[in-house]
Amino acid sequence: MSTAIPVEPVTPPRRISRWIVATPPNAEAVTTLAERLQIPEEIANLLLIRKHEDPERAMRFLRPRREQLRDALTMKGAEKAIERLARATVGKETVLVHGDYDVDGICSTTILTQVLNQFGANAIPFIPNRLRDGYDLGTAGVQAATDANATLVVTCDCGTTAVERVADLCHAGIDVIITDHHLPGEVLPDCFALLNPNQDRSESAAGSGERNPDEDLAAVGVAFKVALALAKKLEQNDAFIWRMLDLVALATIADVAPLTGENRILVRYGLRMMSETQNVGLRAMIRAAGLDAKPITAGRVGFILGPRLNAAGRIDEALQGVELLTTKDEHRANQIARKLEELNEQRQELDRQALDEAREMVAALDLDSTFGIVLAKEGWHPGVIGIVASRLVEEFGRPTVLIALDGDEGKGSGRSIAKLHLRDALAECGDLLTRFGGHRMAAGVTIARDQVEEFARRFNAVAAAHLTPEDLVPEIRIDLEVAMDRVGEKLEKILRHFEPFGIGNPTPVLVARNVSLAAPPKLIGRDGLKIRLSTGAGELEAIGWGMAPRIAEFDVGVPVDVAFRLERDEYKGTSRLQARIADIIPHKPNDN
Repeated sequence: MSTAIPVEPVTPPRRISRWIVATPPNAEAVTTLAERLQIPEEIANLLLIRKHEDPERAMRFLRPRREQLRDALTMKGAEKAIERLARATVGKETVLVHGDYDVDGICSTTILTQVLNQFGANAIPFIPNRLRDGYDLGTAGVQAATDANATLVVTCDCGTTAVERVADLCHAGIDVIITDHHLPGEVLPDCFALLNPNQDRSESAAGSGERNPDEDLAAVGVAFKVALALAKKLEQNDAFIWRMLDLVALATIADVAPLTGENRILVRYGLRMMSETQNVGLRAMIRAAGLDAKPITAGRVGFILGPRLNAAGRIDEALQGVELLTTKDEHRANQIARKLEELNEQRQELDRQALDEAREMVAALDLDSTFGIVLAKEGWHPGVIGIVASRLVEEFGRPTVLIALDGDEGKGSGRSIAKLHLRDALAECGDLLTRFGGHRMAAGVTIARDQVEEFARRFNAVAAAHLTPEDLVPEIRIDLEVAMDRVGEKLEKILRHFEPFGIGNPTPVLVARNVSLAAPPKLIGRDGLKIRLSTGAGELEAIGWGMAPRIAEFDVGVPVDVAFRLERDEYKGTSRLQARIADIIPHKPNDN
């Protein structure tokens, strides 16, 4: 199941996308909503397209307020947890704050460690090493709590499925409070308190029944609410907790949580705060990443800042991230920020090498009969294969599991497409796996080397049973059709009302038809294409990443239809509009 490193990277085949254009709303409904909310009709039009039809809910979407956040005590298990945390602070107990090694876990650990220490406890942060200790609250965490003589363990972004290790801690006389957001297994841990907005949802029942308003929170949102409730319980000033909204935004975006409901409130306020953050470490990371002179957007957090903090946990020690975000020493913060830059570069190189090798392996498959991809290789780094699996899903449109082999065992990471629940698919292969867990779109596995080949066959069969060839065709959902001469500053300002963009609230996709190229396309970067589009009143630069192999399809004089996101590019102090191409096809007159 492994191949040699290819001499040249493999170019993925051209995939034809299905464009789904939203039906324009009724003109009368647009006018009514615009008048009711006293907003421009263009904004009302997009609100209706995005199904924000109720005026009150539409206004909450456009103007989210901190006061709209629900009290943490409405969360199941919160009252008991807050009572115990208050007792720990008053008694100056030693508390081990056990986080996960991703951005969500790092920021959650940072927040609760600082809050508990501020209120009088002796809080000690701990995050396991991904390669040495594995995922979740494990034996390393139990040992760390014992060594610290902790009387209480508080988990962040983990613990819901750690039934045995929680039992070990309780047997040792250590109370456990779990703060998490992951979907539970069949059995919940028997602990002092469990704060997880998804604790009453099983994997099979996810998405059915009545929604819990908190269920989309990232773990950092749970931790933040716990911190506010603890301050209220202790009758302490909570201003310093609100100042950590920048960390809440960072983790919520990096964990790809839906940017709707309460997450939209947290992220919108947090992004504003991040631009002028008082956190010494975050400021150093922003500066090291070259973002100190640029607006901090959800996209830049997700694609630039998040990966740097994640790199610590992927290929080194995640606890460095907690140190970065808690230090008050500028010099130390700069040291760690530079280290994260180096780790991220190493991570990117590992990504590139594994992606090139994986593409070569996919090239040997018969994709017509492959609905689910499983690839395994000795030497892949377990910390980066999830990122590579995501890239393969984007390029080949199939659920993918990559496995890093080491000796007699392999550790794998999988990513899926919308039509296949990955964890359920893995459950149908469960007898072949040593361990597995995850969600609809992402999961992890541990497997014996001698089971990999059969697992690849079974996983493909399971995917084929649940998917049709049409499910493998990517969909591009288009919000608005626009004339190219309307694409300008006014339109961009209208779209900005819908920020922050992310899962659940994607950047609007526009389509312009019968557009002329102002100049021949050019290659940029590793696989990008730069195209200058005629707008009637001038030109608009358009960038299409991954489109380099298609350069021969387009030229001056050949009209095209372009699906794109309108963005503002900041470069060397200059701000300009730019189209980020989602897809581009030759124009056909009957498409109008």
